[in-house]
Amino acid sequence: MTRAYMDLCQKVLDEGIEKTDRTGTGTKSIFGYQMRFDLSEGFPLLTTKRVPFSLIKSELLWFIKGDTNIRYLLEHNNHIWDEWAFERYVKSESYKGPDMTDFGRRALKDVEFNTVYQKEKQQFCDRILNDEKFAEQFGDLGNVYGSQWRHWQTKKGETIDQLKDVIEMIKTNPDSRRLIVSAWNPEDVPSMALPPCHTLFQFYVANGKLSCQLYQRSGDIFLGVPFNIASYALLTHLIAHETGLEVGEFVHTLGDAHIYANHYGQVEELLAREPKEKPTLWLNPDKQSVFDFDMTDIQIEHYHPHPAIKAPIAV
Repeated sequence: MTRAYMDLCQKVLDEGIEKTDRTGTGTKSIFGYQMRFDLSEGFPLLTTKRVPFSLIKSELLWFIKGDTNIRYLLEHNNHIWDEWAFERYVKSESYKGPDMTDFGRRALKDVEFNTVYQKEKQQFCDRILNDEKFAEQFGDLGNVYGSQWRHWQTKKGETIDQLKDVIEMIKTNPDSRRLIVSAWNPEDVPSMALPPCHTLFQFYVANGKLSCQLYQRSGDIFLGVPFNIASYALLTHLIAHETGLEVGEFVHTLGDAHIYANHYGQVEELLAREPKEKPTLWLNPDKQSVFDFDMTDIQIEHYHPHPAIKAPIAV
C-alpha cells in the first residue's frame, strides 16, 4: 500500500502542473490516477508516517450513522472537520469575536493571530460539546456524506438509504452492476460546507470476495488521501463482514490529485523513508451489522509506522 501511495506522490512532484485552487494556496496537480490495494495482504494504512486510525474510525462511523453534525466527532476527540464548521460560524451574524477573515492562511503567517484564532476555535468546539442548541445551529455541515449515504432526498420528498440498500443488494443480487452509493447530489452541493471529494463508490463481488472502487474528484494527497484509502478499505471490510464475504481489492481512482504548495517539504520527507510491514485489522466477531459497530469494535493491530509529519490544512 505504502509503495503505491509513494509512487503517486513522486509522480505529482515530478510531473504535476502548477495550478491555482479554491483555498489560494496553490498546488501541483495531475488528472486521472488509479491505485489498487489487495486487502487480503494487509490493511492499507500508511507506514511512512503515522496516520491516526482512531480519527478514520470515528469519521467513518459518523458517515455510516448518517450524522452531519461535528458534535459526534468532537465527542471522540476528532477535529478534522472543525475548520469548516468554524468558518460557517464566524461568517454568521451571531459571531461577535475578533475578525477571523481568511483564518486558515493568516494563522500560518501570523503567530499573534494564530494564538487568537486557536482560542476562538477552542471556545467554539467547547460550545458545540456543551450547548446542544448552539451545536444544532452551528455544528451541522449541511447535506455532506452521512446525509447523502443514508438520507438522500428525492424530488418527491422521500428518503433513500443508499448504504442500507446497497448492502441488501450485495446479499441478494451480488452480480448486480448497480452496487453504487453516490455522495454527489448537485442540488445539495451549494448548501454543503465542503462538496464531496469522494463522490461515488461501487462494489463488485467475485469468487466470494467483495471489492470496492472509489471515484474521488479531488484528492489532497498528503493529508487527505491516506485517510481516504484507509476509510474505504475499512468500509469494505465492514460490509464484507456483514455479507459473509472475504475482502478483495480496494481500487482508488482519483480525478484531480494534488499536493498543496505548503506540503512539498513534508512529501519529500515522507519519500525519504522506507515503508514498514502492513498492519492488520480486527473486527468484533460478535457484531454483524455495519450499523451496530462502535469504536471499540474496530482495532488496528501490528501498526508500527514512522513518526507523524505535521502539515497545515487548506480551508
